[in-house]
Amino acid sequence: MAIMALIAANVLAVVLHSVPELEARFGREFHAFEVFSVAVFAAEYLARLWSCVEDPHYRGALRGRLRFALRPLVLIDLLAVLPFLVMVAPVDLRVLRAARLFRLVRLLKMGRYITALALFRTVLRQKREELVLSVAFMAVLLVVSSSIMYFVENGTQPDKFSSIPESMWWAVATLTTVGYGDVTPVTPLGRIAAGLISIVGIGRFALPTAVLGAGFVEAVQARREAPACPHCGGALR
Repeated sequence: MAIMALIAANVLAVVLHSVPELEARFGREFHAFEVFSVAVFAAEYLARLWSCVEDPHYRGALRGRLRFALRPLVLIDLLAVLPFLVMVAPVDLRVLRAARLFRLVRLLKMGRYITALALFRTVLRQKREELVLSVAFMAVLLVVSSSIMYFVENGTQPDKFSSIPESMWWAVATLTTVGYGDVTPVTPLGRIAAGLISIVGIGRFALPTAVLGAGFVEAVQARREAPACPHCGGALR
């Protein structure tokens, strides 16, 4: 709970540090908190790296620790510390400003402590084929929509629908139902096509939503039906 609170405080600090008035007034406090956070995260990372050899999967003073260090969650722990090391190094100030944004990667450290995120990873792994098909369908729909609008509107608005890639901006804004309004069809046939594409875009969002919803229901039911240890409550394999 302390680590999670520190992670949340770090994200809040990054957000507040982007306000020029707060940065000018509390610059020293922000830096002191950054140093403290990096020290805690570095100590946690080194402790995990040192003690991982107690797990039979990571036996070996060097190979075991190297195999453990290459795990995704452990790499995230390392990335939570590296931006600070880049900031204190004598590098270009533009790199420093970019490194400040990478401190938000600490938010990903919560994935180690929140079991719901583990369930989310399980659902993504189980439904990856269906999600890939949804993304492929989205790509095909994007190309078809932009092509239709290019052939319909190019003669009337050659500056806005000058090519199929240029028309993709309108297709993205329409299929996501955002509709910025900076590019709109003016011909009757173009408006009819735009209306149909908008309706199809709303239905397209239902595909990945339904896949993820069904996956979560299946995962939760499987977790509830799995036999649990009477001592710790963990699932028995």
